[in-house]
Amino acid sequence: MSKRFRVAIIGCGIGRSHIVEGYLPHSDKYEVAALCDLDEARLQAVADEFSITRRTRFSDELMADPEIDIIDICTPPAVHTKLVLQALAAGKHVVCEKPLTGSLAEVDEVRRAETTSRGVLMPIFQYRYGEGVAQAKRIIDSGLAGKPYAATAETFWRRTADYYDNPWRGRWATELGGVLMTHAIHLHDMLTYLMGPVERVFARAETRVNAIEVEDCVSASLLMRNGALASLTATLGAAEEISRLHLAFEHVTLESNHAAYSPGDGPWRIVPASDEAKQRIEALLADNPPVGRRFNGQMEAFYKTLLAGTKPPVTSEDARFSLELVTAIYHSNDTHADVALPITDSHPKYHSWRP
Repeated sequence: MSKRFRVAIIGCGIGRSHIVEGYLPHSDKYEVAALCDLDEARLQAVADEFSITRRTRFSDELMADPEIDIIDICTPPAVHTKLVLQALAAGKHVVCEKPLTGSLAEVDEVRRAETTSRGVLMPIFQYRYGEGVAQAKRIIDSGLAGKPYAATAETFWRRTADYYDNPWRGRWATELGGVLMTHAIHLHDMLTYLMGPVERVFARAETRVNAIEVEDCVSASLLMRNGALASLTATLGAAEEISRLHLAFEHVTLESNHAAYSPGDGPWRIVPASDEAKQRIEALLADNPPVGRRFNGQMEAFYKTLLAGTKPPVTSEDARFSLELVTAIYHSNDTHADVALPITDSHPKYHSWRP
């Protein structure tokens, strides 16, 4: 019989989505054995909904429990680093929502902790999973797409004052950032997942939609390491919510679906530049293996790597690339200058991008 991992979830907000999309569809692989939340009413409601007996307001209890295999961290961002380090020190496997940490210095601290822990860390980037993005990734990785030219990433979402009627949202100390950190970070990860790492950034960020501390509008121009150009635009004031990637390569143009919270789902628009490219792409995708969407696909991939003892499908290095882009955008906005990556420990925002 295959191993069935026992999971403890800390934070029942997005943690509920992890249960519904990620763990319940793979009940042969995972058992959600415990829940933790500071909000007693929410804790009891989610635990009752899924008949989870073990309930606590104290995460330390779960860290010390030898029966728990995986700690799944779904708390507000400011406490992610502390909980990740505790879980790794306890030898647990760790799943952590975005952003993994609150600075590049903290990412590097977490990565050092990984080297001595028995546990494996997987940051959450669920938008990488879905039939559409899987096909695009296969076309690009096969070489059929050819030379990358240009790309756009648009996160046009809507958040009103009601959304920010919350003790931790919209504040630098607790949310760690605005639309760039909490909302657009997924689509930006998808962009680098498909187009490769970023070399230079020029950006602007403003607060135009809501009366909050953090930014809710961002525009950035990127030079990718492979020479391609990309632009990022994000706002929380859109009347119509969409997430859209548009990627132009030598032999094919790829465009995601526009679903705000599942742009990885199929179908994507795949527009070959010639009949020859069309035939080759169709042949490549004829046997494309099925992949689960969002948390479903990521948790399935994580399980396979845990059994095989290989690196997780999303790594702390991926999280660092993501937060490095965040840091560069904030620094460019503050200095009105072009910012080169990678960002090292000598950079003025290495220890914090917050003002």
